[in-house]
Amino acid sequence: MNTVNQERVMETIDQHLAMIQFNTEREVVSVNELFAETVGYKKEDMLGMDHQQLCFDGFAKSTEYDRFWQDLRTGKSFQDKIERKTKRGERVWLEATYMPLKDDEGAVVGVVKVATDITKRQNQVTRVVEDLKEMSGVLNERAKQGIKRSDDINEKVHQVASVYQDNEATLTSLQQQTESIQGIVQTIRKIASQTNLLALNAAIEAARAGEHGRGFEVVAQEVRKLASGVEESIVEIRQKIEGITGEMNQMVESTSGVKENVERAQANIQTATSDFQDVLSSSEALAKQATEVMTII
Repeated sequence: MNTVNQERVMETIDQHLAMIQFNTEREVVSVNELFAETVGYKKEDMLGMDHQQLCFDGFAKSTEYDRFWQDLRTGKSFQDKIERKTKRGERVWLEATYMPLKDDEGAVVGVVKVATDITKRQNQVTRVVEDLKEMSGVLNERAKQGIKRSDDINEKVHQVASVYQDNEATLTSLQQQTESIQGIVQTIRKIASQTNLLALNAAIEAARAGEHGRGFEVVAQEVRKLASGVEESIVEIRQKIEGITGEMNQMVESTSGVKENVERAQANIQTATSDFQDVLSSSEALAKQATEVMTII
């Protein structure tokens, strides 16, 4: 009864798992139908085949390959996801276990390999990982573009700030000059008042001088006219200066607002740049994790 059960177990394994057996020289000594189909051969064509024929050159001709077989010959088993080559040279992925076969004395006389074809799953994983890498690349590129644009905007804001500082200095200078002009106007006004007063005194003296003071009176009248004209001009100039001063004060208030806006813009740009840097770091981490997924699965 146990023998029958054991046979059925082996039958079931043979139907569902790809199996192949090698001697210590790496030659195929037996293979089941499922394994032969997986790699695209007929069973009879695989007998005597060297294990290297099922591997790509990059692995078959490496020191890693030599160490792999050396470990098997010394009795060490191996289990992992492996990449193998079909008869048509296509890539096939297997979840495989290599188990050394020993004789009664414990010497390794061969190797049995049991495998499951995971090519479809691996291809799906590869596509997902490639999509992740592509997304990471897009994020990376967008983040770099965002950083560049932020830097460009920041440069323009610095230029605006520089212009603002120049304008602020100019406005300060204009204010000082306007105040100086107002001082000059006040001085001229005083002189005009004194001139007018002198003209009045001259007119009084001319009246006292009678006939001999007529010419002096004419001069006094002209001086009064001139003083009066100067006074009118001073009033007009003063009004214009007051208008200019008012406009300049508005400009000062306006530029103060510009300064605040520039400072806020610079702060926002720094925040945006920091956010883009975070996106860049995240995209790089995503690419790294995608690569790690490929090695783990």
